[in-house]
Amino acid sequence: MSTPPPQGQGQNPFAQQGQQPYGQPEGQAPYPPQGGYPQQPGQPGYPAAPYGAVPPEQPRRKVSFKLVKNVVIVIAVIGVVIGGYIASRDDAKTAAVGNCMHRGSNSDDNPDLEVVKCDSTQAQYIVLAKVEGTYTQVTADSKCAEKAKDFQYSYTETGDNSNFLLCLKDYKK
Repeated sequence: MSTPPPQGQGQNPFAQQGQQPYGQPEGQAPYPPQGGYPQQPGQPGYPAAPYGAVPPEQPRRKVSFKLVKNVVIVIAVIGVVIGGYIASRDDAKTAAVGNCMHRGSNSDDNPDLEVVKCDSTQAQYIVLAKVEGTYTQVTADSKCAEKAKDFQYSYTETGDNSNFLLCLKDYKK
C-alpha cells in the first residue's frame, strides 16, 4: 500500500510539467457555465441545415450622398450647356443679310436681338448688311450708309471674338 505524499511538501512525482493538477487544461474554468458550453456547427448535437448551407447574402452597394451630388451637378452642367446652345442659335451673331430680327428687350443698351422667320408675327427688322469689325456709333452709322443706303438702325456687338455691325431697317409685311 502506498501513501500519498504529504500536502505542501515536495511535488507530485507523477505530474507533468506545465499541466494543471487533476488533468484540467490551462485557461478553462473548472466547471462549465450555466447552460453548458455553446455549440458550434459541425459538433455533435448541433442541428444541421435542412437543405445544406445557405450562402451569405451579398452586401448591397449603398448610394452615397457624394454620388448623388455628382450626378446632380453633371445633369445641371449639361442643362446649362444645352440651354446656352439653344439660346445662342438665334442671336445676333448668327444673323445674315436678309434675315429678320426681333427685339427681345426695350433697353437701348442691350436690345437682345434674335433671328426669327420673316413670316413670323415677331419679325420687326430686316438685316441689310453685316460688317465684321469694331465700330463706335459714329463710325457704325457712316459704314451702314456706305453698305446699305436705306438703313434705319445700326447695331454693334463686341466680345467673344465676334465684333460686327448690323445695318437694319423696319420690316414691313
